[in-house]
Amino acid sequence: MSTIIVDYDSGNLHSALKAFQRMARETDSGEVRVSSDPASVARADRVVLPGVGAFASCRKGLENRTGLLEAIEDAVKIRGAPFLGICVGMQLLADLGREHGDTPGFGWIQGEVVRIEPSNARCKIPHIGWNELAHERSHPVFNGVSEGAHAFFVHSYRFDAKFPENVIASTEHGEKIAAAVAVDNIVGTQFHPEKSQRLGLQLIGNFLSWTP
Repeated sequence: MSTIIVDYDSGNLHSALKAFQRMARETDSGEVRVSSDPASVARADRVVLPGVGAFASCRKGLENRTGLLEAIEDAVKIRGAPFLGICVGMQLLADLGREHGDTPGFGWIQGEVVRIEPSNARCKIPHIGWNELAHERSHPVFNGVSEGAHAFFVHSYRFDAKFPENVIASTEHGEKIAAAVAVDNIVGTQFHPEKSQRLGLQLIGNFLSWTP
């Protein structure tokens, strides 16, 4: 069993690797490693796509790695490997990102990524810090995560899902924000599980044990 955290020069690779390796040991989920090798990604049993920065630059970073996007799609969409996108890695699941112009996403979960427009002027952008999660519907990756648990967010844009049923958790920052989305073998979190302490470790362990 292998889990690949995709390296495309975007993401908290060190902290993510440590968190996933810890939970892989606790759940007996095999090897976790970081790789930018398309062949390794295409063969992976599970794929994790982190993302830090702007939507357009993250998309470009993937495109600049020859064969990497195709390998991710082969593993996830053709073979059905469980996929976890983190922060911009989640946002890339959308049809379109509106940050710094319009940039196509993967189109795996219908919706757009738009700027957060809080109704309360005290809610600063970027949104940085700990926020409570609300469950929108049950999902195995949230097993054991209590309603109102806190997760760590760093972002200025949010995933505006076309279909509400694709949102599995939400939070509030001057407006309602999708904190996690899911369709079939694909799940994404706007927050950083690798930085969310007990909640994050629980979610990572659930993902590593999840069979869609």
